[in-house]
Amino acid sequence: MSKHSVVLDCYTVEPSGLGVPPYVSTYVRAAWSALRRAKPGSEVKYLTIDDVRWCLAGGKAAVVAPFSDPLTYSATVNRAEAVQLLRDADSVVVIAGDKVPSVHLHAVNASLEEIARAMACVRGRRYLLGPMATYAKGNAEYAGLFDAVHTHTVTSGDLALGSSTGAPYGQLRADRDSFAGLIEQMPWKPIAELELYRGCTRRVFCDFCNEPEKSPMVAFRDVEDVLEETEQLYAAGVRNFRLGQQTCFFSYQNRDAEVIQTLLAGIRERCPELEVLHIDNADPLAVASPSGKRIAHLVAEYCTEGNCAPMGIESFDTKVIDTNHLTCTPEILLRAVEHVNEAGAARGPGGLPKLLPGLNLIYGLPGESHATHIANLHWLGRILDAGLLCHRTNVRQARAFPGTPLAKMGALSPLPSAEHFASWKADIDFGWDQPMKERVYPTGLLIPGLHSYFVGRDGTWWRRLGSYSIQIVEESSATPVGTEADLTVTGHAPRMIFGKRLVTAA
Repeated sequence: MSKHSVVLDCYTVEPSGLGVPPYVSTYVRAAWSALRRAKPGSEVKYLTIDDVRWCLAGGKAAVVAPFSDPLTYSATVNRAEAVQLLRDADSVVVIAGDKVPSVHLHAVNASLEEIARAMACVRGRRYLLGPMATYAKGNAEYAGLFDAVHTHTVTSGDLALGSSTGAPYGQLRADRDSFAGLIEQMPWKPIAELELYRGCTRRVFCDFCNEPEKSPMVAFRDVEDVLEETEQLYAAGVRNFRLGQQTCFFSYQNRDAEVIQTLLAGIRERCPELEVLHIDNADPLAVASPSGKRIAHLVAEYCTEGNCAPMGIESFDTKVIDTNHLTCTPEILLRAVEHVNEAGAARGPGGLPKLLPGLNLIYGLPGESHATHIANLHWLGRILDAGLLCHRTNVRQARAFPGTPLAKMGALSPLPSAEHFASWKADIDFGWDQPMKERVYPTGLLIPGLHSYFVGRDGTWWRRLGSYSIQIVEESSATPVGTEADLTVTGHAPRMIFGKRLVTAA
């Protein structure tokens, strides 16, 4: 009997894609397809770093039931034999790396030390795929860990050789056939990230962004290619999809609304019983355009409610905008927010708005001063005062990724946010984010179709699947994970809301 291969998912987080369970990343699917094509007849096993942690800890979680352990939460059906599967595999593809600071309640990305421990169990060939490969090339810390590294994609033809650019979409398509065996190894209900293109369609790139370095030229996928992959995932049992592995959904095929309508209508036709169809990443320059206004209406029409179009204004300070080539002005951002609200603020049958904007703010960029924070608060206040709705706001500090203009600047003199970030973020949390939560999710609103997914010291956490789905905490509760219920909103915080289960009469 031929040996098996393993895809070891250590999770990825990027500006243009999320690869943390329950999301099934494009990296995982490419590795799965490449191994199946390169080794016909050989079984491919899917593991997560949570499986490995469980085994190396002697089959014990770090917390006591009923509480959930984020280090071992996302375990697969192969958990009990994870180390043995690694040891006996003829090939192991490790998916790893993050390019965005990110904290997840129920998943912790693998550290280099944890990956090294996992690789010590492997006697076969070892390959690395994902953002971590950018750091692994020529870095002594990674010496001897991998036989080849792939920064963007992997195919059956270059598996053993390594690669530093994305493979042509036609080549990836040729490797792909079925995902049935992959999805069957995931005990959770997955949501699949779908990639529409590579690169950034802006004429001028933001100094901090890694996407132009990742793919300097824009390459669009054909609609039929995307629909074919969606149909393959649907046939494997996936019912939740996010068009999120690109810099801007609205810029697909150069903002061609007709093509985007064909894509969205095609997904609904081929996947008639889908539960979630959401988008991610929206360039406010595209959303604010006349075609962007039409595309927003298409998204509201064809996608499912609770959808989010996250837009990177990054800073409302014109000095920071000019210094870092951000190109989007506060006025353009406001128009983009208005376009999305006009199209999607109406609530769907489940009580949530169909489509709302999300905002991304970054502190620590060159040109920053105390006036930067004042400008941010001013423009957020204008959006609030205008009665507009916003799904969520991410506030983070800049990171200089290899290859970006920001990284080439070297060490910068300390900027004000280095000292004041915590207090500035608190200003936005309580002066903007919490009032917006109260507006979008008013007290007494019934939100149906939720499932419990994490039990912590604060209570049980509930959500729907989707793009940045709202987290609802039922305090002083320890409801078994996977329970389905409807909750009524009882309170608000900057990053979550509170709720109480609806009790029906016997």
